[in-house]
Amino acid sequence: MHILRTNSSNTDFQNLVKSLDATLSEHNGENDDFFAQFNTIDTIKNCIIAYIDDMPAACGAFKPFSEDTVEIKRMFTDPEFRKKGLGSAIVKELESWAAELNFKKAVLETSRDLKSAISVYERNGFSRIPNYGQYIGVEQSVCYGKEL
Repeated sequence: MHILRTNSSNTDFQNLVKSLDATLSEHNGENDDFFAQFNTIDTIKNCIIAYIDDMPAACGAFKPFSEDTVEIKRMFTDPEFRKKGLGSAIVKELESWAAELNFKKAVLETSRDLKSAISVYERNGFSRIPNYGQYIGVEQSVCYGKEL
């Protein structure tokens, strides 16, 4: 596995995110427009791609959320490469990069029904927190946080 730090202009990242968006659209159904508005990638400076044998296999990103906190976004592993620890590798690299930039915390939102995503976050030390920002009152959402 090779991990690349990049930004949202990277075409491999964009292609993985297209697959993510298609998956989420199917999962979110009629709520997709609500969630899609928070998932644009036009200006994400901190993106990561994991490659297996030069094939883009997984991605993730973070955006500043506050002065000392990042929000982890756009986590996805291509179905062909799942169950290989790529989600954890992406999370750890995002945490390291954010800490290098002097951020102290990370937060994220996922669907309460995405058990495999929740498992990755919990295995990597994230704890459930109250829903924040636009996710307050959204039953489908669960939020997590972690000190870096």
